[in-house]
Amino acid sequence: MLLTFKKLFFVFSFNICFFLLLMIGLQNSSNKSKVDLIFHETIELPIGFIIGSGFISGSLLGSLITINNGKIK
Repeated sequence: MLLTFKKLFFVFSFNICFFLLLMIGLQNSSNKSKVDLIFHETIELPIGFIIGSGFISGSLLGSLITINNGKIK
């Protein structure tokens, strides 16, 4: 149980650090675009933020799947 908590803490803190670096790095981004969702469009966001947030969410979900998959054995 303690090992799982340590892994979760590491995964969340690692991805939060990535997100903070993403926010700092995109301060002066001028290329902005809208994301077309099924029913709505988002506000204009920098393209780097859209790509970076997709990378971070994929990293977070991928890490959670591997933590959960280790218990099946």
